[in-house]
Amino acid sequence: MMKSKADEEDYWNSSKFKAFTFDDEDDEFTRLKESKQAVNSIRSLVEEEDDEDDVEKVSWSGEPIGSKAKAGGFQSFSESLSDSSVRHYAPELRKPKSEYKDYISDWSPEETVQRMQQGKVFSLEKFRSLQDKLLLLDQAVRVHDGNVITAVLIYLKKSLSKEVLFRELESRQTALRHFIHYLTETKEQRLLMELFRALGRTEDMALLQYKEHLSITDENKRRDFLKSCISLPFSPEDAVHVQDHFTLLERQIIIEATDGQAESGGKVEIFQKFPRRASILNMPLITTLYYCCFYHYSETEGTYSSPANIRQTFRIAEKQFFVTALAARAKLKAWLDVDSLFSSRNWLGFSRRKSPLSFHRVVDVLQKNNAPVQVLQQYVGLVDDAELKISLAQKHKCHDIVINTYRDLKDRQLLLGYRGKVGRGSAEERKIDELLSNSQIRWKN
Repeated sequence: MMKSKADEEDYWNSSKFKAFTFDDEDDEFTRLKESKQAVNSIRSLVEEEDDEDDVEKVSWSGEPIGSKAKAGGFQSFSESLSDSSVRHYAPELRKPKSEYKDYISDWSPEETVQRMQQGKVFSLEKFRSLQDKLLLLDQAVRVHDGNVITAVLIYLKKSLSKEVLFRELESRQTALRHFIHYLTETKEQRLLMELFRALGRTEDMALLQYKEHLSITDENKRRDFLKSCISLPFSPEDAVHVQDHFTLLERQIIIEATDGQAESGGKVEIFQKFPRRASILNMPLITTLYYCCFYHYSETEGTYSSPANIRQTFRIAEKQFFVTALAARAKLKAWLDVDSLFSSRNWLGFSRRKSPLSFHRVVDVLQKNNAPVQVLQQYVGLVDDAELKISLAQKHKCHDIVINTYRDLKDRQLLLGYRGKVGRGSAEERKIDELLSNSQIRWKN
């Protein structure tokens, strides 16, 4: 039965479905579908056009295709059509705008960056021209968000040629620093090298090439590689570092081979008494110095393993050498060597103790190496500050120093108090009693 024109208008006005028009081809939803391949996150809302299972189609009667007539179980005319004709003529339904308004990809750079910061769905593919991409990058830098900057840089890295990207980053130092950090973290050494070359940063190129030594496990190959790095265009300071690194490894290889043979031969006492715990290869300079102070302290300066030779070759500061030698000789309980480190003669020939390190620090080093009280009190007594001296002496049970200091201060009460802290019947107790009974001392209390 044919519907009148009024009935037809009433149907479309009251139905939940809109009439199909060719104008729908240009609406926002259609444009969205055309760009959905560039926005992965939209797939959950808009599926591929070829997937008929997820596209709702209706017949001209307004009923969904495949539904059964309620009365009598008869199929409608549209249900009797073949699949091909249905697919050809049935219009797609649009989702309500409220369901996809957040996925319309016509945001400005400011809106896109804001969505990135808020963790919302976003698309960078719409920024196709170089100008738009740079506006996006500049906005990312403007908000000072490192994650957003890096995300935009990754997109530019994929969508721009290296030459264009490098050129534009040169005038954007903040973005450039983030890009260099990103390439470093992802270990894209080749691209990073090309970037430095394009920017004329020869020193950075040299340092990047130098760092490749970290991946070389064979010490001889690493030594040869370091030797080849010496000629690279480093800054003066870095050039000295690379030269020292090569020289140190070269020396470590020689020492390791020599000491390994001596230890396995079983004829060198110190290696038998104190077996080596680890290889010296690739160890830091100060570790190497400690090793040589431990195993080769008395060697002449002409040998590679001589501590004095290492000090001179690598220009080690006096205090650093002193602390390292002190710790190594104290570890061996070589107290005569420790004592010789402090020996100094003035122009009159008188010997006195001198240290580039404060004496309370000397006491700490000796105590950590389990020095006996007799050794400790020699250096506690050299501390200038009276209160600090008393504190150290009490801490390390250097009783003679405490007793003599209280005597010099003529403080009877402190001496009486300390009498209870020494052993009963000990030599220290007797010494305190003798001082307290000495009538020639004029006590102040």
